Amino acid sequence: MKVVFVEKERCLACRNCERVCSFQEAGGFNRENSNIWVQIDMDNRTIFTITCLQCDEAACLKICPAKAIRRDPHTHAVVVDETLCVGCRMCVFACPFGCMHYENHRQVAAKCNLCGGDPQCVKNCMARALHFADINKLANMKRNKVDQAFVKTAFMHEGEGQLRS
Repeated sequence: MKVVFVEKERCLACRNCERVCSFQEAGGFNRENSNIWVQIDMDNRTIFTITCLQCDEAACLKICPAKAIRRDPHTHAVVVDETLCVGCRMCVFACPFGCMHYENHRQVAAKCNLCGGDPQCVKNCMARALHFADINKLANMKRNKVDQAFVKTAFMHEGEGQLRS
């Protein structure tokens, strides 16, 4: 299954992904209507970007009393059928990651639908921090980065020991 993955080290917090998502999904540039969010913590100098993880066992899908949430057969994304959504917000409360939200102007639940398999946030990420690929490929990419960082750190510590001799 393909998902949107955030390479947090590359994110510049430009919030272009939020703008493009809100325009794609709601026709405007309102951050509240975006299905990807960038949080900036100035005190700790960190940036945190999150979007739906398209869970295999999606709590939002299971809890929806109107059966308005389903898995798209083409993209395998968990999607909301706005024509069936009754606005009860049970899915919003059920999502363990906070990736579901309620759009007040349309009075429906909303989440990332992967733009039908062509995520616009990924295409428009200036820092190339967003990727759209198979979850296993992305996991391998992350493991390789961690391995490289580990080797680099171990090499630096080994070099420090030699300098002290």
